[in-house]
Amino acid sequence: MGRVLTLDEALAERERRRAAGETVVLTNGHFELLHVGHLDYLERARALGDWLVVGVNGDASTRRLKGPGRPLVPARERARLLAALEPVDAVVIFDEVTAERLVTTLRPDLYVKGGDYGPGGKPLPEAPAVRAYGGRVLSLPYLPGHSTTALLQRILAVMGTPEVGIPPSRHHPEGGGDE
Repeated sequence: MGRVLTLDEALAERERRRAAGETVVLTNGHFELLHVGHLDYLERARALGDWLVVGVNGDASTRRLKGPGRPLVPARERARLLAALEPVDAVVIFDEVTAERLVTTLRPDLYVKGGDYGPGGKPLPEAPAVRAYGGRVLSLPYLPGHSTTALLQRILAVMGTPEVGIPPSRHHPEGGGDE
């Protein structure tokens, strides 16, 4: 079971892992409503290294990026849920709009994002920072039919509520692809 760490705690643990010759993998996202797509993604990310750190957008950054009424679940709760998942070793909450500071501080060997980023998708703002210190960037495809936005759309459809503020993504036909 993973732990929710401060950035300083994660950095200290990252240094211990580096000294032991372990591969550190970092990913990040909002992870508002956990679903099997998240678990699949995190399992595949964890398989790429020895220590998986998940950065979670804090409440302020989620609100800035997703709009009013978000996040659906507070960051501390999202972090705690993620830390309880078997593939996750550590969770760090960050409040910036991008994870650039998290990346440049932790300097993971591998920075992993979902399939809606990278070639043919959304630009990954953290990629130049990762490459600047010699790290690698990898985009993992999503489990088809599983995204937070698709889940929200299904909930709203069942409730008979219009899909206000939840547009389908051009990169993820089931909607969203957001972590």
